[in-house]
Amino acid sequence: SSSSGSEAFVALFCIAAKAIELNSYILCYPLTAMFKTWGPEDVSGQNQVKSSVQRGIKTSILETYPRLEPVMKDIWPKDGNMVFAKCKDHVSMVVVDKVPIFFQQRDGPWMPTLRVLHQYPSMMPRVRVDTGAIKFVLRGASIMCPGLTSAGGRMEKVEKDTPVQVLAEGKEHACAVGIMTMSSDEVTSINKGICIDHIHYLDDGLWKTKELS
Repeated sequence: SSSSGSEAFVALFCIAAKAIELNSYILCYPLTAMFKTWGPEDVSGQNQVKSSVQRGIKTSILETYPRLEPVMKDIWPKDGNMVFAKCKDHVSMVVVDKVPIFFQQRDGPWMPTLRVLHQYPSMMPRVRVDTGAIKFVLRGASIMCPGLTSAGGRMEKVEKDTPVQVLAEGKEHACAVGIMTMSSDEVTSINKGICIDHIHYLDDGLWKTKELS
């Protein structure tokens, strides 16, 4: 089943993470990710919104992720029951037919849930952390420059404040999504400090919440 497949996917990541020792430099800084302890009880309200508001949100999402244009009707069907969920820490969510698909903190960019991203992996730029960083990513740590600039790391050319998906060395699917705190050029030249605010990751509270009632 898809559920058992998802659970196995998470389990494989966790096994790989536990098997790897940290390299000689610090890869990640232990900040608490947004959804580390999140659950449905953190939703303060769910409201239907006017079609004009829905169109505005869709437009904003497509401006950030233009590659979704051909498939947006599948992610967010016209006849789908869309509600706007308000959550703690100034987080808003687009929920379609009870399934969270995008989220936003304050006025930041709309970010996909990992379940949406795994269906459409070409929708956003990719970065890859080396094996030493995996277990820290899966604990909700923000990512530091050496995790991307080491031999196992990779980056597409991106600007500061760009939403990115985070892949682990040797793995096919993203294990997290976050926002660049510096450009890829700055990551390479500075090579220290936090470069990605790590927001949502495999097996966090949002990943575990497949539906909102």
